[in-house]
Amino acid sequence: MNLCSIASGSSGNCIYTGTEKTGILVDAGISAKRIEQGLASIDRDIKEIKGIFVSHEHSDHIKGLGVLARKHHIPIYGTKGTIEAIKSTSCLGAIDDDLFQIIRADEEVQIDDLVVKPFKISHDAAEPVAYRMECGTKSAAIATDLGFYDQDIVDKLQNLDVLLLESNHDIHMLEVGGYPYPLKRRILGDKGHLSNESAGKLLCHLLHDDLKAVFLGHLSKENNYEELAYETVKLEIAFGSEKYKPDDFLIEVAKRDSVSRMMEF
Repeated sequence: MNLCSIASGSSGNCIYTGTEKTGILVDAGISAKRIEQGLASIDRDIKEIKGIFVSHEHSDHIKGLGVLARKHHIPIYGTKGTIEAIKSTSCLGAIDDDLFQIIRADEEVQIDDLVVKPFKISHDAAEPVAYRMECGTKSAAIATDLGFYDQDIVDKLQNLDVLLLESNHDIHMLEVGGYPYPLKRRILGDKGHLSNESAGKLLCHLLHDDLKAVFLGHLSKENNYEELAYETVKLEIAFGSEKYKPDDFLIEVAKRDSVSRMMEF
């Protein structure tokens, strides 16, 4: 399997994952042109993509969806609530109804040798999900836009080879920053986003001997920066894990405006 972040941040998200036989995208929140260029930079062709799995309907996750669908006729997978919300988003333009494939949380979807397992998350969207992907004994997951995590999410993210995990904001930066008070409350609430500290605490529940890499994703442009997210998450591991140290694992911040490291596992 392999995984690569084409872009990850509050302004746009698109993640490639796949096997030797098949590849999919999780979200298409940047322009179709950038997605095509990003795939080409890792020797992948957009024509090889077998599906776009959408986590939810916010613009930073679906911005390029309309152009990709019309140009390349790629199936679009999402929950019923997500697909209905996408269909009502007029700025995407017309999308062929036949391309939409309804999925349900906790019901797996198989595309060639890749199994995709959606699971519920808490976010202020119609019917949001995160995704775990498996091929044989290998597995990866993409979990962003989490208002909070619970034991069910911890269970869904066990024994991964690679994880892209939201590390959206620094709480202090958000609290003293220029966002309106209601927006601050939304981000900090149970349907908002994971802070750096929460990401680190969640990660402490997921560490194991065979974990290959963790990418910190969906960073806020206004309320976070790469070094702060990286150091905060490492600090949470250092103080929160009895068995593991932060340097035991590859931990990187997924890039906002460029393609990140391609992980093969």
